[in-house]
Amino acid sequence: MIRTRAFLLSFVFFAFSFDIVFGQTTSSATNCMLKSNTTCEECLKNVSCLWCISSQKCIEYPVKSILPSHSVCPLSEARWGVCWLNFQTLIITISVIAGVIIIAIFVCCFCCCKCENIGSKRSDERMERQGHLRKFRQEERKAEMRQRHEEMRMKYGLEKDNPYSRFENS
Repeated sequence: MIRTRAFLLSFVFFAFSFDIVFGQTTSSATNCMLKSNTTCEECLKNVSCLWCISSQKCIEYPVKSILPSHSVCPLSEARWGVCWLNFQTLIITISVIAGVIIIAIFVCCFCCCKCENIGSKRSDERMERQGHLRKFRQEERKAEMRQRHEEMRMKYGLEKDNPYSRFENS
């Protein structure tokens, strides 16, 4: 059930992202070009625009190449989303956060698997102890049964020593 929900959530996220990336029209390019030689804040009001500090230009974000090329605008000079954070720092920050999240997931999975194995080892040890206890009790019962059979043989004169002795008495 949880896997289904996670799959549906990721599917909706990717479908939405796909729609945003490929659903943009050329009108946003003209809107971004009109905002050139204005301020960074004015340019970044439109999400599809990228501000380049060195050239003071507002350009359309190159969605097909994911990262803007150096010829369009150097990463250290590019601003997207907010003016106070350059694109290079944004990429490094997001990469570090994603790496920490992935490492945390691996650590959690490792700990869960290890704890599960410890639990199964404990139950295996408990089952083994119970098996030894059952075997010990069974051996005690066998010994008691042999003792009773021996007493009955002694009572009725049947010796276990020689199985042919009863034929000699006849």
